[in-house]
Amino acid sequence: MYDLLIKNGLVVTCSGERKEDVAVKDGKIAVIGQNLNLEAKEVIDAEGLIVTPGMIDSHCHITDPGGGVRDNWEGYLTGTKAAAKGGVTSFIEMPLNQIPCTQDLKSLDIKVKAGQGKLTTDVWTLAALTPSSLDDLKDMAEAGVVGYKAFMSTCGDRTLEGDMENVDDYSLWEGMNRIKETGLPLMLHCENALITDELGRKHEKEGPNTLANYVASRPVFTEVEAVRRAIFFAKETGCKLTICHCSCPEAIDEVTKARAEGVDVVAESCTHYFYFTTDELDSIGNTAKCSPPIRDRENLEGMWKKLFNGEIEFIGSDHSPCTPDLKEGKAFSAWGGISGLQNAYDILFDEAVNKRNMSLEQFVKLTATNAARYFGLKNKGQIQVGFDADFAFIDPKRSYTIKAEDLEYKNKISAYIGREVGCKVVRTIVRGRTVYDEDKGPQEDTGKFLFKK
Repeated sequence: MYDLLIKNGLVVTCSGERKEDVAVKDGKIAVIGQNLNLEAKEVIDAEGLIVTPGMIDSHCHITDPGGGVRDNWEGYLTGTKAAAKGGVTSFIEMPLNQIPCTQDLKSLDIKVKAGQGKLTTDVWTLAALTPSSLDDLKDMAEAGVVGYKAFMSTCGDRTLEGDMENVDDYSLWEGMNRIKETGLPLMLHCENALITDELGRKHEKEGPNTLANYVASRPVFTEVEAVRRAIFFAKETGCKLTICHCSCPEAIDEVTKARAEGVDVVAESCTHYFYFTTDELDSIGNTAKCSPPIRDRENLEGMWKKLFNGEIEFIGSDHSPCTPDLKEGKAFSAWGGISGLQNAYDILFDEAVNKRNMSLEQFVKLTATNAARYFGLKNKGQIQVGFDADFAFIDPKRSYTIKAEDLEYKNKISAYIGREVGCKVVRTIVRGRTVYDEDKGPQEDTGKFLFKK
């Protein structure tokens, strides 16, 4: 007797897609085949649906604990519900925005305790590389983090004790030397801090105070210069490197050239860089402000070429929400971050598969398989016997409009509100248990903090 039998779905595996049945036992995929005549406690008819591995979101910010300052930002309870509703079965959590940031064993313990009993989906953790965390990097690897995160751009609030701090060149180089010994990757936000900070002040003073001018204050070369410097450090140290949320083809060019030279580096990007363009930002408002910024139409088309060409390893949401008051006011002073966890998967499916004919196999690699392999997430990211039974069910032809009241976020703000999506996630399953369906909504307390051991 199996726990679950999924029948009649178009199942996407690493070898392609075909109509198959999938049987699940004890949270694992037990059998895959056509017209399976098996007994199961639960049978789901997936006729007309595409069954993929659930998305592994490679880039997500949850602000829990908030340290008494950011307690009303996104928490685990709402964040993982949003993930489930969006077809995300696990995500890799950034150490930024939590207070204290996750950079040593004490802060890791505080974080895990803050999320206990609140997880709908699974959560993997990164540790922060900061000027003050160099001596903690090895301990964090032994604790089971899947990698590290650092900022070359200015980050954090220096008036808040425990908030994350960006690296200088020395701490980045020395950190890479130490991280290399762990074998784990460093995920790096690449923008030249000195130039972008000064350009930001200049553009804000001269005006206009618009999102379009904010984008102009963070030109492509400020991202590319930082990427080149990071790649050079990686080449010198041997550190495994991920260039986070690449926003322009020129940055990805640098990664592609370095890989050809044998440097262990990959590019990550995010759904919003394939969807929005600069000319619509001011009509959307500050919910569309992020860093690196949303660039122009030509840039967007260049990003699609890089994606189809296989030069981007995986896609994340860079879900980075805040409270509504921090999105109010003028462009330059508003918080930079897009709430995208709930819609990173379905919008990318619609734009890539429905509109641009991307193969389902490539889509699954970008949203699940590649991240699982890269970060060493055991038994995740594929529909394969012996792997965790993590699935997203997509109706590829069902359109809907994103509404604020349908968002699971603690603060129901998003740049995607009002957009029509030409597909819909109708069910999400984590280790054989339904964590979201349309009738019952997202379920609580089914996810886990997962660590590499």
